[in-house]
Amino acid sequence: MEILKTEGLKKYYGEGEGLVKALDGVDLSIEAGSFTAIVGTSGSGKSTLLHMLGGLDVPTGGTVTVGEKTISAMNDEELTVFRRRQIGFVFQNYNLVPMLTVHENILLPVQLDGAQPDLGYVAQIEQLLGLAEKRERMPSSLSGGQQQRVAIARALAAKPAILLADEPTGNLDSKTSLEVLGLLKRSGRQFHQTIVMITHNEEIAQMADRILRIEDGRLVGGEDR
Repeated sequence: MEILKTEGLKKYYGEGEGLVKALDGVDLSIEAGSFTAIVGTSGSGKSTLLHMLGGLDVPTGGTVTVGEKTISAMNDEELTVFRRRQIGFVFQNYNLVPMLTVHENILLPVQLDGAQPDLGYVAQIEQLLGLAEKRERMPSSLSGGQQQRVAIARALAAKPAILLADEPTGNLDSKTSLEVLGLLKRSGRQFHQTIVMITHNEEIAQMADRILRIEDGRLVGGEDR
């Protein structure tokens, strides 16, 4: 079942001779429960695409649809609520709140939405990601790999329909990168999450079920694994 779709998606900057086509007519379909990697070099448009998929930026043209909702037509307030409840983000920089414990960081997005956290579900996530014994630790006492696990747990805590990962292993060494991605893939399957990850790392991309390639703002090919 399709959960995420773009049609004719465009994002242009500037005008005239200075016009930059960051995205130039992207048609994309993502199946629910899948793990898709979008691979491209710096400047290929992959980060812009991820921001469009998550409603973090407004397209110049085309549409982005999540489930039954066309998010490219939402206003800022509607987008904010939709992102908080339906989309989880994992970034290269972990963006943890330094004065909160691991557990408090994980619960934060749910609490900001005024919802009651599902503590049993959160405990499952913490156990799966090896964080159960680190719940009361502060982020500064954790390694980079452990902090990225907290970021993944935080993204999963609100039970989003889609998890978007922006170079999630960019600050990690090769061994830790593979470990974190393995946990991300396992948690996605266990909790029925749809994952879209952008990366420039071919080895990391091989862990996905499907690989799409982007060049100069256009999808140029892909493969199912």
